[in-house]
Amino acid sequence: MAKIINLKPFREFFQSGKSSSLALLACVISSLIIANSGLNSYFTDFLTYQWGYQSSSVKLYYNNLQWINDGLMALFFLLVGLEIKRELVEGELSSFKKAAMPVFAALGGMLVPAAIYALLNSGTPNQNGWGIPMATDIAFALAIISQLSKRVPASLKIFLAALAIVDDLGAIVVIAVFYTSDLHIDYLAYAAGIVVFLSFLNYFGVKNVLAYLIPGLLLWYFVHHSGIHATIAGVLLAFCIPTNPVKETSPLEKLEHLLLKPVNFVIMPLFALANTNINFENEMLHGITSSLGLGIIIGLVLGKPIGVLLFSWISVKLGFGSLPSNSNWKHILGLGMLAGIGFTMSIFVSILSFEDPIYQTEAKFCILIASITAAFAGYQFLNALGKNAQI
Repeated sequence: MAKIINLKPFREFFQSGKSSSLALLACVISSLIIANSGLNSYFTDFLTYQWGYQSSSVKLYYNNLQWINDGLMALFFLLVGLEIKRELVEGELSSFKKAAMPVFAALGGMLVPAAIYALLNSGTPNQNGWGIPMATDIAFALAIISQLSKRVPASLKIFLAALAIVDDLGAIVVIAVFYTSDLHIDYLAYAAGIVVFLSFLNYFGVKNVLAYLIPGLLLWYFVHHSGIHATIAGVLLAFCIPTNPVKETSPLEKLEHLLLKPVNFVIMPLFALANTNINFENEMLHGITSSLGLGIIIGLVLGKPIGVLLFSWISVKLGFGSLPSNSNWKHILGLGMLAGIGFTMSIFVSILSFEDPIYQTEAKFCILIASITAAFAGYQFLNALGKNAQI
């Protein structure tokens, strides 16, 4: 008997991503306006205001920017982790044949931009930022392709979602392995113990979501103090929450439904508001043509489509994957252009890459330029393909 796949969570994820991109865009514009107005000093005071709890044994006292980037973004990564696990169990990554081409495409879309950045920045103070152009912003990429409606095959939208999911998984691995400070083995051991406990809950069929979320708070605390970035706790928690490949709604899908709107309409816009407050200065124009700026812009705008197209072609030639139905290689090139929208994850990696605020600001500015360019180019290219196909 064939498995009945529940497509409702994917449709909900896609539709929410489409509409939330407007909120995200509004916060980006608002942040840029605030940063270049008389309100900037007040906003900076808000971001640096510290609060929380601290004692000899517990340290939870941070400024608002840290709470957003380390705390709230853990919920964003929890949602991404839930989406990855669901696709692995019942969706576009559930079999080798289904997953091969988007996995290859995502791999190319990560390696080629990283190589371009590394080549341009080798031996410079900026060389640690090679992970910045690797990422794809799911919300913005899906929002752009959704505007094309019937001018692109439906299979292409699913392919882009799968590619972006694998891309995010790659970014998570990169953050965990390469953007980690000094490790504290004791806290890592405590975190590992929590993961083992959560795995036992899953194994014994515990379906109460709270039974996972409460230990998940401890997991976040221990991961945060271990030296690994706290957001990785969200992914670890997601992979411990049970799901199933049938139509019956699973605990994972219930939690995904619960998180979808808060993450897409509050957390991601708040992250954008807090982290894109770029104060424009004449010196920033020099940053565009610096090795840092060129590495990010060329990596996202050119490296992404080249990597996605090249590695997709390799997967087909090796017999591992096949083109999405009703699509051709021009469609894959257009998807590669949209994959160059790095925004949220790229900004996140740039914060981890540089301690110098000047480098962070230049990186954010170049990410903004590259993402706008990639979105415009990808939309226009795929739109032209759709019009030509209808003639």
